[in-house]
Amino acid sequence: MRLLLDTHIILWSAAEPEKLSQNITNELESDSNELWFSPISVWEILLLAEKDRLSLGPDIVKSVREIFRRIPLKEAVLNQQVAIQSRLVQLPHQDPADRFLAATAVVYDLTLVTADSRLLAAKDLPIIAAP
Repeated sequence: MRLLLDTHIILWSAAEPEKLSQNITNELESDSNELWFSPISVWEILLLAEKDRLSLGPDIVKSVREIFRRIPLKEAVLNQQVAIQSRLVQLPHQDPADRFLAATAVVYDLTLVTADSRLLAAKDLPIIAAP
């Protein structure tokens, strides 16, 4: 399976793996699954650090690069198709980051792994709930 990790799943994987259920941990560790990320997650992590909602140490950029170095993720490039799909995807809200993540899942044919209740409510979006 090809899995797109929501931003909080990436952060939990890197720093708080105990927050992930055993089922999700198994999926993330399975050799039969490909793990993907959206550049929007990098942007969200940087914003969280800038707002002091996430502590990454004195060199935020270096810390973010280290997170993505440690976790074997493929990058789903943000492109024109994703931008267009971000406005077409059916979500119950207008959060831009969520819209780009959902659009990325659609365009790249990925299953989104998330614990975000607003994304879990999305229609026609392949999702694995990560309680």
